[in-house]
Amino acid sequence: MRILNFSEAEYGSRLRCVKDRMLAEDLDVLVVTDPANIYYLSGYDAWSFYTVQALVLFQEIKLPFWIGRMVDAPSALVTTYLPEERIIPYPDIYVHTPERHASQFIAEIILRELPRVKVIGVEMGAYYYTARDHAELVKAMPNVYFKDAELLVNWVRFVKSEQEIAYMREAGEITERMMARAVEAAAPGVRECDVAAAICHAQISGTESFGGLPATSPPHMGFGVRACEAHPIFGDRPIDPNSVVNIEISGCRLRYHAPMSRTIYFGRPPESYRDLASHLIEGIDASLDVVRPGVACEDIELAWRKTMSTHGIEKENRLGYSIGVAYTPTWGERTASIRRGDRTLLERGVAFHLMAGLWLKDTGITITQSFVVSEGGYEALTKTPRELIVNN
Repeated sequence: MRILNFSEAEYGSRLRCVKDRMLAEDLDVLVVTDPANIYYLSGYDAWSFYTVQALVLFQEIKLPFWIGRMVDAPSALVTTYLPEERIIPYPDIYVHTPERHASQFIAEIILRELPRVKVIGVEMGAYYYTARDHAELVKAMPNVYFKDAELLVNWVRFVKSEQEIAYMREAGEITERMMARAVEAAAPGVRECDVAAAICHAQISGTESFGGLPATSPPHMGFGVRACEAHPIFGDRPIDPNSVVNIEISGCRLRYHAPMSRTIYFGRPPESYRDLASHLIEGIDASLDVVRPGVACEDIELAWRKTMSTHGIEKENRLGYSIGVAYTPTWGERTASIRRGDRTLLERGVAFHLMAGLWLKDTGITITQSFVVSEGGYEALTKTPRELIVNN
């Protein structure tokens, strides 16, 4: 039985787009190791990326080859559209053995299929493509030129299909439930980890119609003095009264994400903090007003910067980043960013997390919005009101 989250026609379209880019880059072969890219092109989905695995695309061979650990081959048979002869498992002797490495096995398959291969693209910056992986490939094929093709597939992923957007909407529904549960569970005296547990329960439970998955990371929660940090982790400390927490989370539906951040104030916020929240929301609204096809990423950031400058607020880090399908450790696609200098043009179907977080010397505040670009503007992927949440 096959479990496919997309039609074979959609997988075929993705493959053709990647091969067009391979042709433009003069690549005979592309070795894909990013788990999100393997999933995107084949459907393969298992928690097996701690060992070497790859999807190998040949310009002149119609279907790719999945190559991975023998015990994970059944997952490839179940979750991909590939015929059994395109699923090539390597023996366990290649796993964590100093004198052997799975890249040697991958090289053998490449040379078997294309003995005179000249140029191979590899994802040099992929999180799970290690220096050892690359060194062993180079050693096994000394006459081959290796070219960095780190984001080749990522840029194909940039524009989402209607089915992908549908999954992101569902991820957004889960995100909303996660945040609602966080607001319900969090109160002075409650342990931070108990709030995280409530969030994770909502994340996996999903909705009555569909379930969720763990996101690429645990909930980022900056309680109290840690509210000035961008990516803190929760502990087991009780929540203090008259304090804040910044919560960054994402629902995950079939590996698609729709992140959101909100700040909860426990007690009565001082007027200065309410003003800060008001300014932040004003900046978000101004930024979103700019969003539409044909606009450059930096134009969104410029609208934010102009608005916030009237309040004397500067944000050094980027305002947002593209999102979609993702695996640990990040739900960012690593392509376009909403920041000064990024002239990437928006298209219908691209999705971003507008990350309007401010981390200041003594505190912080995060109110954000995930969206997908629509025909005349944007569609919010989460409907939770953009406001400071006050817990009295």
